[in-house]
Amino acid sequence: MDAQEILRMVDVIHRDKNIPKETVFSAIESALLLAARKSLGDDADIHIRVDRQTGRISGTYNGQPFDPDEFCLRIGAHAAKQVILQKIREAERDVLFGDYQSRLYQLVTGTVHRIEGGAVIVSLPSNVEAVLPRSEQIRGETYHPGDRVRAIIYDVRKEGSRVKVFLSRTRRQLVERLFEQEIPEVADGIIEIKRIEREPGSRTKVAVASTDPRIDSVGACVGVRGTRIKNITDELGGERIEIVRWSDDPQELIANALAPAKVEEVILCEMPGRAIALVREDQRSLAIGRNGQNVRLASKLAGWDIEIMTREELDSRLDTAISAFSSLPGVSDELAERLVAEGYFTYDDLSVMEPSDLASLSGLTEEEVEKIIAEAEGRAAASLSATAGSPRAGQRASQTEESEELPPTAEVEEPPEVADLPGETTSETTQHVGESVAATEGE
Repeated sequence: MDAQEILRMVDVIHRDKNIPKETVFSAIESALLLAARKSLGDDADIHIRVDRQTGRISGTYNGQPFDPDEFCLRIGAHAAKQVILQKIREAERDVLFGDYQSRLYQLVTGTVHRIEGGAVIVSLPSNVEAVLPRSEQIRGETYHPGDRVRAIIYDVRKEGSRVKVFLSRTRRQLVERLFEQEIPEVADGIIEIKRIEREPGSRTKVAVASTDPRIDSVGACVGVRGTRIKNITDELGGERIEIVRWSDDPQELIANALAPAKVEEVILCEMPGRAIALVREDQRSLAIGRNGQNVRLASKLAGWDIEIMTREELDSRLDTAISAFSSLPGVSDELAERLVAEGYFTYDDLSVMEPSDLASLSGLTEEEVEKIIAEAEGRAAASLSATAGSPRAGQRASQTEESEELPPTAEVEEPPEVADLPGETTSETTQHVGESVAATEGE
Protein backbone atom coordinates (compact mmCIF):
# COMPACT_ATOMS: atom_id res chain seq x y z
CA MET A 1 0.00 0.00 0.00
CA ASP A 2 1.67 3.21 -1.21
CA ALA A 3 2.36 5.80 1.51
CA GLN A 4 1.04 8.70 -0.57
CA GLU A 5 -2.07 6.71 -1.41
CA ILE A 6 -2.72 6.22 2.31
CA LEU A 7 -2.40 9.96 2.97
CA ARG A 8 -4.75 10.79 0.10
CA MET A 9 -7.32 8.21 1.32
CA VAL A 10 -7.17 9.59 4.85
CA ASP A 11 -7.64 13.14 3.62
CA VAL A 12 -10.58 12.27 1.35
CA ILE A 13 -12.39 10.35 4.11
CA HIS A 14 -11.73 13.15 6.57
CA ARG A 15 -13.21 15.80 4.26
CA ASP A 16 -16.12 13.80 2.83
CA LYS A 17 -17.26 12.04 6.00
CA ASN A 18 -16.16 14.61 8.58
CA ILE A 19 -14.25 11.87 10.39
CA PRO A 20 -11.08 12.84 12.31
CA LYS A 21 -7.87 11.82 10.54
CA GLU A 22 -6.63 10.05 13.65
CA THR A 23 -9.70 7.79 13.54
CA VAL A 24 -8.94 6.82 9.92
CA PHE A 25 -5.25 6.13 10.67
CA SER A 26 -6.29 3.95 13.62
CA ALA A 27 -8.72 2.06 11.38
CA ILE A 28 -5.93 1.30 8.88
CA GLU A 29 -3.63 0.10 11.67
CA SER A 30 -6.37 -2.14 13.09
CA ALA A 31 -7.04 -3.62 9.65
CA LEU A 32 -3.38 -4.38 9.00
CA LEU A 33 -3.02 -5.90 12.48
CA LEU A 34 -6.03 -8.15 11.89
CA ALA A 35 -4.64 -9.32 8.57
CA ALA A 36 -1.26 -10.13 10.15
CA ARG A 37 -2.83 -12.07 13.02
CA LYS A 38 -4.79 -14.24 10.58
CA SER A 39 -1.50 -15.72 9.45
CA LEU A 40 0.80 -15.39 12.45
CA GLY A 41 -1.73 -16.22 15.18
CA ASP A 42 -3.64 -14.26 17.74
CA ASP A 43 -0.97 -14.74 20.38
CA ALA A 44 1.83 -13.26 18.27
CA ASP A 45 3.43 -10.06 19.55
CA ILE A 46 2.66 -7.77 16.61
CA HIS A 47 2.77 -3.97 16.52
CA ILE A 48 1.88 -1.91 13.42
CA ARG A 49 2.00 1.86 12.98
CA VAL A 50 1.20 4.26 10.13
CA ASP A 51 3.27 7.45 10.21
CA ARG A 52 0.84 10.38 10.38
CA GLN A 53 3.14 12.66 8.37
CA THR A 54 4.58 10.39 5.66
CA GLY A 55 2.00 7.60 5.46
CA ARG A 56 4.80 5.02 5.77
CA ILE A 57 3.82 1.72 7.45
CA SER A 58 6.16 0.07 9.95
CA GLY A 59 5.82 -2.87 12.32
CA THR A 60 7.45 -5.45 14.56
CA TYR A 61 6.80 -9.17 14.89
CA ASN A 62 8.08 -10.73 18.14
CA GLY A 63 10.39 -7.78 18.51
CA GLN A 64 11.80 -7.97 14.99
CA PRO A 65 11.05 -5.36 12.29
CA PHE A 66 8.96 -6.48 9.32
CA ASP A 67 7.09 -4.88 6.43
CA PRO A 68 3.38 -5.17 7.30
CA ASP A 69 2.31 -3.52 4.04
CA GLU A 70 3.58 -6.21 1.67
CA PHE A 71 2.84 -8.92 4.17
CA CYS A 72 -0.79 -7.91 4.58
CA LEU A 73 -1.32 -7.37 0.85
CA ARG A 74 -0.21 -10.93 0.33
CA ILE A 75 -2.19 -12.65 3.07
CA GLY A 76 -5.20 -10.51 3.87
CA ALA A 77 -5.81 -7.52 1.63
CA HIS A 78 -9.55 -8.23 1.40
CA ALA A 79 -9.90 -8.67 5.18
CA ALA A 80 -7.96 -5.46 5.74
CA LYS A 81 -10.25 -3.57 3.38
CA GLN A 82 -13.36 -4.85 5.16
CA VAL A 83 -12.01 -3.81 8.54
CA ILE A 84 -11.14 -0.35 7.25
CA LEU A 85 -14.64 0.09 5.80
CA GLN A 86 -16.23 -1.15 9.02
CA LYS A 87 -14.14 1.21 11.14
CA ILE A 88 -15.02 4.10 8.86
CA ARG A 89 -18.74 3.29 9.09
CA GLU A 90 -18.48 3.14 12.87
CA ALA A 91 -16.59 6.44 12.94
CA GLU A 92 -19.20 8.02 10.67
CA ARG A 93 -21.94 6.73 12.98
CA ASP A 94 -20.12 8.12 16.01
CA VAL A 95 -19.83 11.54 14.36
CA LEU A 96 -23.56 11.58 13.57
CA PHE A 97 -24.39 10.33 17.06
CA GLY A 98 -22.32 13.08 18.64
CA ASP A 99 -23.89 15.68 16.37
CA TYR A 100 -27.48 14.72 17.19
CA GLN A 101 -26.70 14.00 20.85
CA SER A 102 -25.52 17.60 21.18
CA ARG A 103 -28.90 18.73 19.81
CA LEU A 104 -31.09 17.02 22.41
CA TYR A 105 -34.27 19.03 23.02
CA GLN A 106 -33.47 21.25 20.06
CA LEU A 107 -35.84 21.91 17.18
CA VAL A 108 -35.33 20.03 13.90
CA THR A 109 -37.24 20.01 10.63
CA GLY A 110 -37.66 16.90 8.50
CA THR A 111 -39.85 15.27 5.89
CA VAL A 112 -42.24 12.38 6.47
CA HIS A 113 -40.82 9.34 4.70
CA ARG A 114 -43.34 6.67 5.67
CA ILE A 115 -45.76 5.54 8.39
CA GLU A 116 -45.08 2.32 10.32
CA GLY A 117 -47.71 1.09 12.76
CA GLY A 118 -48.65 4.56 13.86
CA ALA A 119 -45.05 5.75 14.17
CA VAL A 120 -43.94 8.39 11.68
CA ILE A 121 -40.54 7.87 10.03
CA VAL A 122 -38.97 11.26 9.30
CA SER A 123 -35.99 11.95 7.03
CA LEU A 124 -33.47 14.35 8.56
CA PRO A 125 -30.26 15.83 7.07
CA SER A 126 -27.20 13.54 6.71
CA ASN A 127 -29.45 10.64 5.63
CA VAL A 128 -30.64 10.06 9.18
CA GLU A 129 -34.05 8.51 9.72
CA ALA A 130 -35.85 9.70 12.83
CA VAL A 131 -38.87 8.18 14.55
CA LEU A 132 -41.85 10.17 15.81
CA PRO A 133 -43.61 7.57 18.02
CA ARG A 134 -47.38 7.62 18.33
CA SER A 135 -47.03 8.53 22.02
CA GLU A 136 -45.06 11.67 21.09
CA GLN A 137 -47.56 12.89 18.47
CA ILE A 138 -50.10 15.60 19.18
CA ARG A 139 -53.55 14.09 19.42
CA GLY A 140 -55.58 14.57 16.25
CA GLU A 141 -52.64 15.30 13.94
CA THR A 142 -52.27 13.21 10.78
CA TYR A 143 -49.19 12.74 8.62
CA HIS A 144 -48.58 11.78 4.99
CA PRO A 145 -45.37 11.06 3.04
CA GLY A 146 -43.79 14.33 1.97
CA ASP A 147 -45.25 16.38 4.83
CA ARG A 148 -42.93 18.74 6.65
CA VAL A 149 -42.51 17.99 10.35
CA ARG A 150 -41.01 20.13 13.10
CA ALA A 151 -40.22 18.49 16.42
CA ILE A 152 -37.61 18.28 19.12
CA ILE A 153 -35.05 15.50 19.58
CA TYR A 154 -35.55 13.73 22.89
CA ASP A 155 -33.37 10.63 22.44
CA VAL A 156 -30.51 9.41 20.24
CA ARG A 157 -29.30 5.80 20.09
CA LYS A 158 -26.67 3.76 18.26
CA GLU A 159 -28.16 0.74 16.51
CA GLY A 160 -25.51 -1.28 14.66
CA SER A 161 -23.80 0.98 12.16
CA ARG A 162 -26.70 3.46 12.17
CA VAL A 163 -27.95 6.26 14.38
CA LYS A 164 -31.57 6.29 15.46
CA VAL A 165 -33.12 9.63 16.45
CA PHE A 166 -36.39 9.94 18.37
CA LEU A 167 -38.62 13.00 17.99
CA SER A 168 -41.42 14.51 20.03
CA ARG A 169 -44.15 17.09 19.45
CA THR A 170 -45.76 16.71 22.87
CA ARG A 171 -43.00 17.82 25.23
CA ARG A 172 -42.83 21.25 26.76
CA GLN A 173 -39.38 21.90 25.23
CA LEU A 174 -41.05 22.15 21.80
CA VAL A 175 -43.07 25.14 23.01
CA GLU A 176 -39.92 26.67 24.50
CA ARG A 177 -37.98 26.29 21.22
CA LEU A 178 -40.86 27.82 19.25
CA PHE A 179 -40.94 30.78 21.61
CA GLU A 180 -37.20 31.28 21.07
CA GLN A 181 -37.73 31.18 17.31
CA GLU A 182 -40.76 33.47 17.12
CA ILE A 183 -39.95 35.93 19.92
CA PRO A 184 -36.54 37.66 19.64
CA GLU A 185 -36.69 38.86 23.26
CA VAL A 186 -36.85 35.25 24.43
CA ALA A 187 -33.96 34.20 22.18
CA ASP A 188 -31.89 37.15 23.47
CA GLY A 189 -32.63 36.36 27.11
CA ILE A 190 -34.52 39.60 27.76
CA ILE A 191 -37.66 37.59 28.46
CA GLU A 192 -37.16 34.43 30.49
CA ILE A 193 -39.46 31.44 30.32
CA LYS A 194 -39.87 30.44 33.95
CA ARG A 195 -42.14 27.43 33.58
CA ILE A 196 -44.28 25.64 31.02
CA GLU A 197 -47.19 23.30 31.72
CA ARG A 198 -48.85 21.65 28.79
CA GLU A 199 -51.64 19.31 27.76
CA PRO A 200 -50.56 18.67 24.14
CA GLY A 201 -53.06 19.55 21.45
CA SER A 202 -55.35 21.31 23.90
CA ARG A 203 -53.85 23.97 26.14
CA THR A 204 -50.52 25.30 27.43
CA LYS A 205 -49.66 27.88 30.06
CA VAL A 206 -46.29 29.62 29.81
CA ALA A 207 -45.00 31.71 32.74
CA VAL A 208 -42.63 34.49 31.63
CA ALA A 209 -40.66 37.30 33.26
CA SER A 210 -38.76 40.25 31.81
CA THR A 211 -35.21 41.15 32.85
CA ASP A 212 -35.78 44.64 31.43
CA PRO A 213 -38.43 46.67 33.31
CA ARG A 214 -39.14 48.63 30.13
CA ILE A 215 -40.37 45.52 28.31
CA ASP A 216 -43.72 43.92 29.10
CA SER A 217 -43.13 40.17 29.09
CA VAL A 218 -46.74 39.24 28.30
CA GLY A 219 -47.22 41.84 25.55
CA ALA A 220 -43.91 40.98 23.86
CA CYS A 221 -44.83 37.30 23.72
CA VAL A 222 -48.32 37.91 22.36
CA GLY A 223 -47.12 40.40 19.74
CA VAL A 224 -49.03 43.04 17.81
CA ARG A 225 -52.58 41.80 17.29
CA GLY A 226 -51.45 38.42 18.64
CA THR A 227 -49.27 37.64 15.60
CA ARG A 228 -46.39 36.08 17.51
CA ILE A 229 -48.46 33.75 19.62
CA LYS A 230 -50.63 32.88 16.61
CA ASN A 231 -47.59 31.57 14.72
CA ILE A 232 -46.81 29.24 17.62
CA THR A 233 -50.43 28.16 17.94
CA ASP A 234 -50.59 27.38 14.21
CA GLU A 235 -47.42 25.28 14.43
CA LEU A 236 -49.02 23.28 17.26
CA GLY A 237 -52.21 22.59 15.33
CA GLY A 238 -54.37 25.17 17.09
CA GLU A 239 -53.24 24.41 20.64
CA ARG A 240 -54.31 27.23 22.94
CA ILE A 241 -51.29 29.10 24.36
CA GLU A 242 -51.76 31.33 27.41
CA ILE A 243 -49.05 33.69 28.63
CA VAL A 244 -48.82 34.07 32.41
CA ARG A 245 -46.87 36.85 34.10
CA TRP A 246 -44.41 35.22 36.52
CA SER A 247 -44.16 36.34 40.15
CA ASP A 248 -42.06 35.09 43.04
CA ASP A 249 -45.08 35.75 45.24
CA PRO A 250 -47.13 32.51 45.10
CA GLN A 251 -50.40 34.36 45.74
CA GLU A 252 -49.84 36.65 42.78
CA LEU A 253 -48.59 33.81 40.59
CA ILE A 254 -51.65 31.67 41.37
CA ALA A 255 -54.01 34.53 40.52
CA ASN A 256 -52.14 35.13 37.25
CA ALA A 257 -52.09 31.42 36.40
CA LEU A 258 -55.87 31.11 36.76
CA ALA A 259 -56.48 33.67 34.01
CA PRO A 260 -58.70 34.32 32.15
CA ALA A 261 -60.71 34.04 35.39
CA LYS A 262 -60.59 36.98 37.79
CA VAL A 263 -59.48 35.95 41.28
CA GLU A 264 -60.62 37.96 44.29
CA GLU A 265 -58.20 36.50 46.81
CA VAL A 266 -55.69 33.69 47.20
CA ILE A 267 -55.26 32.06 50.62
CA LEU A 268 -52.19 29.90 51.18
CA CYS A 269 -52.43 26.88 53.48
CA GLU A 270 -48.73 26.23 53.97
CA MET A 271 -48.86 23.05 55.98
CA PRO A 272 -50.91 20.89 53.57
CA GLY A 273 -49.55 22.72 50.52
CA ARG A 274 -52.98 23.88 49.42
CA ALA A 275 -54.06 27.22 48.01
CA ILE A 276 -57.65 28.42 48.02
CA ALA A 277 -58.57 30.79 45.20
CA LEU A 278 -61.69 32.80 46.00
CA VAL A 279 -63.75 33.88 43.00
CA ARG A 280 -67.20 35.27 42.31
CA GLU A 281 -69.81 32.77 41.25
CA ASP A 282 -69.77 34.03 37.66
CA GLN A 283 -66.00 33.37 37.49
CA ARG A 284 -66.09 29.90 39.02
CA SER A 285 -66.53 27.80 35.89
CA LEU A 286 -63.97 29.91 34.04
CA ALA A 287 -61.40 29.38 36.81
CA ILE A 288 -61.97 25.64 36.82
CA GLY A 289 -62.11 25.24 33.06
CA ARG A 290 -63.42 22.42 30.91
CA ASN A 291 -62.90 19.13 32.78
CA GLY A 292 -60.85 21.02 35.36
CA GLN A 293 -58.14 21.85 32.84
CA ASN A 294 -57.56 25.49 33.78
CA VAL A 295 -57.13 24.88 37.51
CA ARG A 296 -55.12 21.72 36.82
CA LEU A 297 -52.57 23.53 34.63
CA ALA A 298 -52.49 26.49 37.03
CA SER A 299 -51.75 24.14 39.94
CA LYS A 300 -48.81 22.60 38.10
CA LEU A 301 -47.51 25.98 36.99
CA ALA A 302 -47.63 27.50 40.49
CA GLY A 303 -46.63 24.35 42.35
CA TRP A 304 -49.65 24.46 44.67
CA ASP A 305 -52.77 22.29 44.92
CA ILE A 306 -55.34 24.96 44.04
CA GLU A 307 -58.97 24.68 45.08
CA ILE A 308 -61.54 27.07 43.60
CA MET A 309 -64.25 28.39 45.94
CA THR A 310 -66.62 31.27 46.38
CA ARG A 311 -66.48 33.04 49.74
CA GLU A 312 -69.84 31.52 50.69
CA GLU A 313 -68.52 28.04 49.98
CA LEU A 314 -65.43 28.71 52.06
CA ASP A 315 -67.50 29.89 55.01
CA SER A 316 -69.65 26.77 54.79
CA ARG A 317 -66.59 24.52 54.56
CA LEU A 318 -65.05 26.18 57.61
CA ASP A 319 -68.15 25.67 59.76
CA THR A 320 -68.54 22.04 58.64
CA ALA A 321 -64.86 21.23 59.21
CA ILE A 322 -64.73 22.76 62.70
CA SER A 323 -67.84 20.84 63.72
CA ALA A 324 -66.49 17.57 62.30
CA PHE A 325 -63.07 17.88 63.91
CA SER A 326 -64.55 18.86 67.26
CA SER A 327 -66.42 15.55 67.30
CA LEU A 328 -63.16 13.59 67.23
CA PRO A 329 -62.12 12.19 70.62
CA GLY A 330 -59.26 14.28 71.99
CA VAL A 331 -59.85 17.27 69.71
CA SER A 332 -60.91 20.45 71.47
CA ASP A 333 -62.82 23.26 69.81
CA GLU A 334 -59.66 25.35 69.90
CA LEU A 335 -57.61 22.64 68.18
CA ALA A 336 -60.35 22.14 65.57
CA GLU A 337 -60.20 25.84 64.74
CA ARG A 338 -56.40 25.68 64.47
CA LEU A 339 -56.57 22.75 62.08
CA VAL A 340 -59.07 24.54 59.88
CA ALA A 341 -56.98 27.71 59.98
CA GLU A 342 -54.05 25.71 58.60
CA GLY A 343 -56.17 24.43 55.70
CA TYR A 344 -57.31 21.00 56.90
CA PHE A 345 -60.99 20.59 56.00
CA THR A 346 -61.81 16.86 55.94
CA TYR A 347 -61.13 13.64 57.80
CA ASP A 348 -59.12 12.55 54.80
CA ASP A 349 -56.92 15.66 55.12
CA LEU A 350 -56.36 14.89 58.79
CA SER A 351 -55.66 11.19 58.20
CA VAL A 352 -52.59 11.99 56.08
CA MET A 353 -51.31 14.76 58.36
CA GLU A 354 -47.80 14.29 59.73
CA PRO A 355 -48.03 13.31 63.42
CA SER A 356 -45.25 15.79 64.23
CA ASP A 357 -47.27 18.62 62.64
CA LEU A 358 -50.36 17.73 64.65
CA ALA A 359 -48.28 17.49 67.81
CA SER A 360 -46.80 20.94 67.25
CA LEU A 361 -50.27 22.45 66.75
CA SER A 362 -51.93 20.70 69.66
CA GLY A 363 -49.25 20.12 72.29
CA LEU A 364 -50.61 16.57 72.66
CA THR A 365 -48.51 13.49 73.27
CA GLU A 366 -47.43 11.13 70.49
CA GLU A 367 -49.93 8.53 71.62
CA GLU A 368 -52.80 11.04 71.67
CA VAL A 369 -51.88 12.34 68.21
CA GLU A 370 -51.78 8.83 66.75
CA LYS A 371 -55.24 8.06 68.15
CA ILE A 372 -56.69 11.21 66.55
CA ILE A 373 -55.15 10.41 63.15
CA ALA A 374 -56.30 6.79 63.33
CA GLU A 375 -59.85 7.88 64.16
CA ALA A 376 -59.82 10.37 61.27
CA GLU A 377 -58.57 7.67 58.92
CA GLY A 378 -61.39 5.34 60.01
CA ARG A 379 -64.05 7.99 59.49
CA ALA A 380 -62.61 8.91 56.08
CA ALA A 381 -62.74 5.25 54.99
CA ALA A 382 -66.32 4.88 56.29
CA SER A 383 -67.40 8.02 54.42
CA LEU A 384 -65.84 6.75 51.21
CA SER A 385 -67.53 3.38 51.58
CA ALA A 386 -70.91 4.98 52.25
CA THR A 387 -70.77 7.09 49.10
CA ALA A 388 -69.25 4.45 46.81
CA GLY A 389 -72.65 3.38 45.47
CA SER A 390 -74.00 6.88 45.01
CA PRO A 391 -74.64 8.04 41.42
CA ARG A 392 -72.58 11.11 42.25
CA ALA A 393 -69.73 9.16 43.78
CA GLY A 394 -66.36 10.38 42.69
CA GLN A 395 -67.67 13.78 41.56
CA ARG A 396 -65.81 16.61 43.26
CA ALA A 397 -67.88 19.60 44.19
CA SER A 398 -67.03 20.85 40.97
CA GLN A 399 -63.46 20.97 39.97
CA THR A 400 -64.12 18.74 37.00
CA GLU A 401 -67.76 19.25 36.06
CA GLU A 402 -67.57 22.82 34.84
CA SER A 403 -67.18 23.50 31.15
CA GLU A 404 -67.56 27.20 30.44
CA GLU A 405 -64.50 28.80 28.84
CA LEU A 406 -63.59 31.71 26.64
CA PRO A 407 -63.63 31.17 22.87
CA PRO A 408 -60.38 29.52 21.65
CA THR A 409 -59.11 32.75 20.12
CA ALA A 410 -59.89 35.06 23.00
CA GLU A 411 -56.36 35.15 24.35
CA VAL A 412 -55.00 36.11 20.92
CA GLU A 413 -57.46 38.85 20.07
CA GLU A 414 -57.52 40.47 23.52
CA PRO A 415 -54.88 38.95 25.82
CA PRO A 416 -56.14 39.30 29.39
CA GLU A 417 -54.27 41.72 31.61
CA VAL A 418 -53.95 39.48 34.63
CA ALA A 419 -50.96 41.14 36.24
CA ASP A 420 -53.03 43.90 37.87
CA LEU A 421 -55.53 41.60 39.55
CA PRO A 422 -53.52 40.21 42.47
CA GLY A 423 -52.29 43.59 43.66
CA GLU A 424 -55.84 44.88 43.91
CA THR A 425 -57.54 41.84 45.38
CA THR A 426 -55.06 39.77 47.40
CA SER A 427 -54.77 40.77 51.02
CA GLU A 428 -51.32 40.33 52.46
CA THR A 429 -52.84 39.87 55.91
CA THR A 430 -54.81 36.71 55.04
CA GLN A 431 -52.05 34.15 54.70
CA HIS A 432 -54.12 31.45 56.41
CA VAL A 433 -57.75 30.48 56.25
CA GLY A 434 -58.35 31.42 59.86
CA GLU A 435 -57.03 34.92 59.32
CA SER A 436 -59.20 35.27 56.23
CA VAL A 437 -62.32 34.44 58.19
CA ALA A 438 -61.44 36.91 60.89
CA ALA A 439 -60.93 39.61 58.28
CA THR A 440 -64.28 38.79 56.70
CA GLU A 441 -66.18 38.93 59.99
CA GLY A 442 -64.67 42.30 60.74
CA GLU A 443 -65.89 43.90 57.49
